[in-house]
Amino acid sequence: MTTVAAPAAFDLTLSEEQQLAQKTAREWARDRVLPIAGEIDEKGAVPRELVREMAELGFMGIDIPERWGGAGLDMVAYMLVMEEINRACASTGVILGSHVSLATAPLLRYGTDEQKERFLAPLARGEKLGCFALSEPASGSDAAAMRTSARRDGDGWILNGTKNFITNGAFADLTVVFAQTDPQARHRGIVTFVVEKGTPGFTVGKLEKKLGIRGSDTAQLHFADVRVPDADRLGEVGEGFKVALSTLDGGRAGIAAQAVGIARACLEDSLAYAQEREAFGQKIAEFQAIQWKLADMATETDAARLLTWRAAALKDRGQPFTAEAAMAKLFASDVAMRAARECVQIFGGYGYLRDFPAERHYRDAKITEIYEGTSEIMLHVIAEDMLEDQG
Repeated sequence: MTTVAAPAAFDLTLSEEQQLAQKTAREWARDRVLPIAGEIDEKGAVPRELVREMAELGFMGIDIPERWGGAGLDMVAYMLVMEEINRACASTGVILGSHVSLATAPLLRYGTDEQKERFLAPLARGEKLGCFALSEPASGSDAAAMRTSARRDGDGWILNGTKNFITNGAFADLTVVFAQTDPQARHRGIVTFVVEKGTPGFTVGKLEKKLGIRGSDTAQLHFADVRVPDADRLGEVGEGFKVALSTLDGGRAGIAAQAVGIARACLEDSLAYAQEREAFGQKIAEFQAIQWKLADMATETDAARLLTWRAAALKDRGQPFTAEAAMAKLFASDVAMRAARECVQIFGGYGYLRDFPAERHYRDAKITEIYEGTSEIMLHVIAEDMLEDQG
């Protein structure tokens, strides 16, 4: 982290491709997603046609090379798209984020050409939906303590266990799943597999009822003597923990972009409401107390956005970005929570009602402090990086 170039070394000018991706996502999210965001939350489901439309726009494979069916754009473009979609609806945004950050990313980095042709290309084209199965009922932050087992069996493997809190789990066509070959080896014994929907013994368990992002599915996945050919192993045996951590770096940047989108929604909705609502004979936007809330929200949202762009730019340059992604997620998720709290406060009693978007933003924001690494884990990652630099 201490070796990263000074912020002045980063060109914040967006390329034409990046601007086009941003504009396309903004217009689509504004016209197609925002008008039904409340309905998505209320019904607890994102319409499948929205996912198909994201595929048609190239978002499902936005940072995947064209050779493998993607749009061939960079990580910064992906962050821009994530912000725009999450500004409209965090449920829709997390479906895209989990698919891109967690399902396609490890296949691109660790997959063989044959695996990329068979698994990655359909995901990038949006013909299939992917998910990432790491967490378990008894192991979240301590992923090395996972109990899902992988046992060698001839030219394949037998998987047994349960995965928990899996976004896209109910509808995904394939799953990037992690299993332990030797509990005594902890992280050194973990291996990664790609398991397709319909594989005997692989079933979807209960769907979770959640505080926020209610339109996306979060499911348990069960593996009961699931046979997976060795050809579907991703990376080397014992390399699974490395696959997981490197994937989560990109995922955390994606969650930071989601948090920025939620914070921006809070700011824009609060600003619009404050210019309409009257109290004591004037618009509440004329009160200094409200103005300062809006100013803080705008400043912090912009700062979170810049941290997110920095992490993405480092990845695009091929430079280490683990700590920077953790910083972006830590700060952006905190900003989203503060912005959501102030949004409800500005809306007053109406902010507590489901007729207005403030309470949805409040519920959606909380998860950004938890999934893909809690804020406490982010602090650990950042501190560990600093200590290593000083070692």
